[in-house]
Amino acid sequence: MNKELLDLASWAIKTAQKSGAAASRVSIDRERSVEISYRERKPENIKEAAKRTLNIEIYVDGRYSGQSTSDLRPKALQAFIENAVATTRLLAEDPFRSLPDAQLYLGRATVDLQTTDPDYIKYTPEARHQMARNAEAACLNTGGARVISVTTSARDGLYESVVLTSNGFEGYESSTYYATSAQMTAKDEGDRRPNGYAYASAIRLNKLPAAEEIGQNAARETLDLLGAQKIKTETLPVIIRNREVGRILGGLITAMTGANIQQKRSFLADKKGEKIASEVLTLIDDPLLIGGLGSQLYDRDGFPAKKRIMIEKGVLHEFYIDWYYSRKLGWAPTTAGTSNLIIPPGTRSVEEIMKDLGRGIHITGFIGGNSNSTTGDTSIGIIGKLFENGQPVQSIAEMNIAGNHLDFWHKLTEVANDPWPYGSWQTPSLVFSDMVVSGA
Repeated sequence: MNKELLDLASWAIKTAQKSGAAASRVSIDRERSVEISYRERKPENIKEAAKRTLNIEIYVDGRYSGQSTSDLRPKALQAFIENAVATTRLLAEDPFRSLPDAQLYLGRATVDLQTTDPDYIKYTPEARHQMARNAEAACLNTGGARVISVTTSARDGLYESVVLTSNGFEGYESSTYYATSAQMTAKDEGDRRPNGYAYASAIRLNKLPAAEEIGQNAARETLDLLGAQKIKTETLPVIIRNREVGRILGGLITAMTGANIQQKRSFLADKKGEKIASEVLTLIDDPLLIGGLGSQLYDRDGFPAKKRIMIEKGVLHEFYIDWYYSRKLGWAPTTAGTSNLIIPPGTRSVEEIMKDLGRGIHITGFIGGNSNSTTGDTSIGIIGKLFENGQPVQSIAEMNIAGNHLDFWHKLTEVANDPWPYGSWQTPSLVFSDMVVSGA
């Protein structure tokens, strides 16, 4: 626990009470972040920032507001809190706004989630530059004469937060992150300028792949897009690559939130306990995963984190219901949002699955698109590879898949064995049958 932040949060709570607040919640965040980007073998941007922010939620006379400031000087902060209470009194009443019942704070796990790299302070400026340089050099060398431009970046940060409420919640969390990315634009026929990228993020530096690997992957991604063409509209099996699954899965998650359910914007609102996907889909939310990028001991309401099976063998079990929307809906609260989302991996590689499918499309990226949380309708542009007899034969682009979530999740036939390890959504590649792929 950071005593300095804790003492300041406690003082802010007392100041809000003296100013007339019936209840309050204070969080103080401290963050240090560094970002270095390279282009044309020299630094393009160097950014370093350190900031502290106090966020306060005020409950007074049946009214609510949330406000924040980065000016933490005592006199300025006292004036800010007094003004926050005064301005909250001017807002419309909202009978559903309150702090959670204190009993709901109980039961928090005491496990060390290992979200902070103890060696973060040893990460030197030179090491950061070397990371970006190595990624750029590898991308340029792999891309060869086709390269138009390459941009790489190395980012990292240290974050810590203290949370206090006037009804007894106290929490502290800290985390680190490292991220490396590379993006390349290449020369193709005519005016085409395909663009590919690669990236990785992790809590610990030693969990990142080598910068050279990220640069090489970005170049290969881009070169794979050369000569991409449309094919005729066809009904085919498709494989959605692991790191891209979130773009489709997000359409389900959005419809599972309390806000969209209460506001009549969810196609899943009345589907709890029903089968909304094939038996292949199981979706687990696990905030207690050791070393997970989304790991946490409590959510933003202060509810203790717990592992939840959101969807099991296609059956919808749970929604994301925070305290506020639980009151508006008259439902029991669950948790305020996603943590580590996990689709359990299968047993076969993408290459093995391709051989069995024969002909299909391996989707390696999405472009644009939209998903309607009210109806479930979705449409999105795709890029990737057409494969035949299990082998890639042609790059494809300027094509589209469209449908309804309640339809195409029933077409999920297999989950590959390759969960994406560099994000809080650990999704393997997914295989769908009979997808209409629109093209020429």
